[in-house]
Amino acid sequence: MQNREWKGVLCVDAVKLTIDGREVEVPAGTTILEAAEQIGIDIPRLCFDPELSLQGSCRLCVVEVEGAPLLSASCVTPVGRGMVVHTESPLVVETRRTILELLLANHPLDCLTCEKNGDCRLAEYCYRYGVKDSSFAGERHHYPIDDSNPFVLRDMNKCIQCGKCVRACAEIIGKDNIDYINRGFDRKVATYGDKPYVDSVCTFCGNCVAVCPTGALTEKPMQGKGRRWELDRVRTTCPFCGVGCNFDLCVKDGKLVGVLSNPDSPANGRALCVKGRFGWDFVNNEQRLTTPLIKREGKFEPASWEEAIDLISTRFTEIREKYGPKSFAALSSARCTNEENFLMQKFTRAVMGTNNVDHCART
Repeated sequence: MQNREWKGVLCVDAVKLTIDGREVEVPAGTTILEAAEQIGIDIPRLCFDPELSLQGSCRLCVVEVEGAPLLSASCVTPVGRGMVVHTESPLVVETRRTILELLLANHPLDCLTCEKNGDCRLAEYCYRYGVKDSSFAGERHHYPIDDSNPFVLRDMNKCIQCGKCVRACAEIIGKDNIDYINRGFDRKVATYGDKPYVDSVCTFCGNCVAVCPTGALTEKPMQGKGRRWELDRVRTTCPFCGVGCNFDLCVKDGKLVGVLSNPDSPANGRALCVKGRFGWDFVNNEQRLTTPLIKREGKFEPASWEEAIDLISTRFTEIREKYGPKSFAALSSARCTNEENFLMQKFTRAVMGTNNVDHCART
């Protein structure tokens, strides 16, 4: 038994193995895929996700382990002491090409117009292994596109049945809105009774979209707004509540066109609610106020910030002097930061002289 310190934690039974000629030592129970990542070796995967339970169904992550009778799925195979692994041997590469061809045999090749172009794992791996078409001919699915709701566009013709959306709905959200139905060639991911999303118990959080590796699930409000490589991603904090979820604002030509999850978000990972992921359209609303307005002779007129702040200061002072501090109250918002809420209550108590402070989140 060997004891090793791993990322600051004392681990029992450190396992030493060789991957593509490079020696690595990891804790017992680590998978081959995780061990390979520790030394910068990228093994392709479609069904694996670090935030979801292991499934090992796509088989694209297979590797060759010396002495093993068959190729092993690296995402679910634990490391063994003295194991020698090859991640890009001729047999492994040929197997992955065959798997990709099998997927393409029942997958639309409309990559030029697909919304996921540039961010599609299937296309990425086909390019990596030189797979341009499928040598397998046969029947194809022709499912209708589900655009019954304003948030998620579902094209089951592009589904590769990796199961990530099913697991995300069950394990992250706890909703179990989707699962597999039917068997064999007719097996697919669907809601209860195979109803459209809009008629199901879906909350439209879009977390299934965030984990989908292909164009089967895409953000409907972002359709036609720009390719993924054209978008500038600006990390920010969601303003809708006090949880502090982070996400990336997608900006093109100086205009907000969508929101995408950021896996490095400390509070939420890629998980978002419907407000965080899809409640951004007000930013571009033509009725949104972009300058202060002051009412003069019964009509609102544009004013500078200096004019507006001076007027507020004058009126607050008049109210306090005429009616007393207790005539004033402040109601804060969950959309504000902690610092902004602190300043609001500080102003109310120190400047206006009252403790009449409340917050919308209290209710």
